[in-house]
Amino acid sequence: MKKPKLSSAPDSLKHESALQKTLLFPIVGIGSSAGGLEALEQFFTNMPINCGMAFVVIQHLDPNHKGILAELLQRITKMQVFTVTDMMKVKPNCVYVIPANNSMSILNGALYLFEPIEKRGLRLPVDFFFRSLADDRLDQSIGIILSGMGSDGSLGIKAIKEKGGKTLVQDPASAKFDSMPRNAIDMAQVDVVAPAEMLPSRLISIAQKFPKTVPVPEEERDPSSLEKIILLMRTHTGHDFSQYKKTTVYRRIDRRMGIHQINKIAYYVRFLQENPAELDILFNEMLIGVTGFFRDIDVWEGMIKKGIPSLLEKFPERHILRAWIPGCSTGEEAYSLGMAFKEVLEKVKPARHLSLQIFATDLDDNAIDKARKGIFPAAIADEVSPARLEHFFIKSEDHWRVSQEIREMVVFAPQNVIKDPPFTKIDILSCRNLLIYMNPELQEKLLTLFHYSLNPGGLLLLGTAESPGAQSDLFTVVDSKLRIYQRSGSPRLDELYNFPASFSHTKQDAMKNKTPLKVPDNLQTLTDQLLLQQFSPSGVLVTDQGDILYITGNTGKYLEPAAGKANMNIFAMAREGLRNELPSAFRKALQNYEKVVLHHIRLETNKGILQVEVIIRQIENPPTLKGKILLTFTDVLDQTSGASKTRKGKAAATTFQPDPEPELLRLREELQSMREEMQTSHEELQSTNEELQSSNEELTTSKEEMQSLNEELHTMNIELQSKVDDFSRVNNDLNNLLNSIEIAILFLDRTLQIRQYTAMATKIFKLIPGDIGRLFTDQVTDLDYLDMYKDAKEVMRSLVFTDKVIPTRDGRWYKIRIMPYRTLEDKIDGLVLTFIDITERKLAEEILMESQSVFRSLIHAVPGVILGLSSDGSIIEFNPRAEKLFGYKRINVLGKNYFDIFIPESSRKKVKADMKKLLSGTLPKLYKNPVKAANGKDLLIEWSAHKLLDEKGKLSGIITVGENITKP
Repeated sequence: MKKPKLSSAPDSLKHESALQKTLLFPIVGIGSSAGGLEALEQFFTNMPINCGMAFVVIQHLDPNHKGILAELLQRITKMQVFTVTDMMKVKPNCVYVIPANNSMSILNGALYLFEPIEKRGLRLPVDFFFRSLADDRLDQSIGIILSGMGSDGSLGIKAIKEKGGKTLVQDPASAKFDSMPRNAIDMAQVDVVAPAEMLPSRLISIAQKFPKTVPVPEEERDPSSLEKIILLMRTHTGHDFSQYKKTTVYRRIDRRMGIHQINKIAYYVRFLQENPAELDILFNEMLIGVTGFFRDIDVWEGMIKKGIPSLLEKFPERHILRAWIPGCSTGEEAYSLGMAFKEVLEKVKPARHLSLQIFATDLDDNAIDKARKGIFPAAIADEVSPARLEHFFIKSEDHWRVSQEIREMVVFAPQNVIKDPPFTKIDILSCRNLLIYMNPELQEKLLTLFHYSLNPGGLLLLGTAESPGAQSDLFTVVDSKLRIYQRSGSPRLDELYNFPASFSHTKQDAMKNKTPLKVPDNLQTLTDQLLLQQFSPSGVLVTDQGDILYITGNTGKYLEPAAGKANMNIFAMAREGLRNELPSAFRKALQNYEKVVLHHIRLETNKGILQVEVIIRQIENPPTLKGKILLTFTDVLDQTSGASKTRKGKAAATTFQPDPEPELLRLREELQSMREEMQTSHEELQSTNEELQSSNEELTTSKEEMQSLNEELHTMNIELQSKVDDFSRVNNDLNNLLNSIEIAILFLDRTLQIRQYTAMATKIFKLIPGDIGRLFTDQVTDLDYLDMYKDAKEVMRSLVFTDKVIPTRDGRWYKIRIMPYRTLEDKIDGLVLTFIDITERKLAEEILMESQSVFRSLIHAVPGVILGLSSDGSIIEFNPRAEKLFGYKRINVLGKNYFDIFIPESSRKKVKADMKKLLSGTLPKLYKNPVKAANGKDLLIEWSAHKLLDEKGKLSGIITVGENITKP
């Protein structure tokens, strides 16, 4: 009997089917923040115009300023760039930019704007849009993360990955700010990581693989190649995916084929053989974890209000409850259960010493490692309420860490739920959205396993698209809408065979493991081989619709051409007697690979009544004939013929009366088969009704769920609008500064070509605007500076600036400084040459030098002793009369301290005080003080002092004229 399906396809798969019936074009969401403008320029510069895709750019914009990002991007790309308005339809080969102070979502290819209700610092616009893009476009959604600070976009990338979409991230090493790219890479296994300028070519390659119409049906795929891929993965990783749903496996394989631009699955098999690393990636693709904190919040509210409290009522004080979460992914589900249990315990039974031990397992070792760390990005504030964040998490820089109290409740371990022993004596078992990826047989066995693991009365949580189905007698419903069940009943004995350490192979599996027949080259040989295994009876090979492909032996006794238009269908050609029995047996044979036997079928032929045995079997091997039906006919002895011969004494014309027992037996079997089929149909209809009811409920609440996506978001501290304003302001300030200081400046690039110049530079070089980009030494100049190019090259090499005073041919003088041009990142990007006009200073120096020469001549001609002192007492002038009187040479005393050489120590303090008075003007110009000559003789000198002024008119020292008044 055919068993009903355990679960319906999720709504996402139904939506996917409807979505793929129409022609679509890919929509690419691009998220960035600080440093994103440069990355966007690199991206769109290399993106062709007619690429067939639409681009939606999400940036963190200042809500108080009008954005000009659309205008900036329009300068870079020839595609049309729009600032989004509400309900704007997305078209291919266009770019759409989010407006300032808005959140944005997409539905059926139209963009919708929301006024954010969150505080300015809590918005996550990239995550918000990417999630809606994943829901709307499913496996045709594309998400790109470029340079930016924080973790916005990481949860959105994960959502796109979960829906089967494509994800691309800028290489963090090439990003100006690498926080957003790194968080995205840590959150999900992205498809492409590359610099921004290389992402367009990778994106185009991926987009070319997108299906434009309905995908190839499973029956038209290559089952042999699929099984080979499963074998390669089992050999490489030790894990078997043969019992996963074929549609799921095909979808993951199609994703990887699209990434590598492989158009045939047979080629991908060869690619896997040559690239073992691809097997690891494909394995991880199979294990994409659909998880999050308090995912499906209604389920958790139901557990907190009803499920967990009802469970706690059964336990005494000081009891440890046990929970098991198979397929825990990165741990959000396990930690959510721990937090929910703590909240219930604090409200319901705070005085009882109850605790919960959670066992969380998963097939993915990498996911288990992340779960054990208990560290999650700041973006989880979008999923976890502020009260729970404060109570159960610890804030650390840009991430949240699970508190020690919750972390100690959970034990993480790698486990293959299909073949590894289960955890037992469990009170709560949460397995959400794992069964939908497995075939019905495996679903049934896992549900039996869960029943075995749970304590009586234990709770089972399933996903919104899952139900116990045929195993419903093992569980009672607590809440059908929330998919909460309770253990009841006992498992059937046949389900406990070789259980629970591993699952045994069914008869169907055993048939699969038999050595397949050698595949000959033509249809006749194939059919003859199969018939030889059945002792060469007459037979017919037909399709699953009954159309005859091949006939062997004499089948005229069993089949006859139908009247009317020629029809080679087995149901039309079956003789009377077989025609009524054949359809039900044929349907039963299509359900599995076990043979169906029709005993003692009475056929009316031209030669009389014939009894025949018909064997109907679906072919599994060889793969070429898989799914075809083989019917064989064997004549059997009429058990009633002997009895008729023994009836003597009756007239020869007596009517033949067959034995009714075989006919009654056959009728009973047929009636039982019809009852089973009716029961199966009833169960299937019931299951379908439940699925439709569930789908209707989910569709009814879809609008509310979309509206509830407006949760707490945060924005970044660097915004593009403020950057543009700052740049414009600084640029204006710099231009005004350069024009106001009247200094000639040349800006050169690394090749010494002119990048920019000030207006004053045109008075030295014959410059025009067209000279930008030319070598600066090509310009005509009045400077008498032959080594200027050589000095510029040396500064570029050594990075040591140089200063020189250079004349012009018309008598001007310039102080020229050549120094490296440094960027804010401390990179050398050229040279800066400044030219300061010092002609007036140079003339003043010449006049001063001439004056000093005249002054010095006068000093030497004066008959008295002349001594010049600076303000600190250093000797700056010493004439020949002073040399003769004091016995010191001028060259030996210049620059020396006057007080240390000439003033006795006993008088030094007073003489220093007198000099201060002289400088301040409080001492008469004529004064006396003792002086010690070189020979040690003490002299008394009368001085006449005069102040010395520098070129700026400031006091710099004194000049004194002395006369020796020492008594003989």
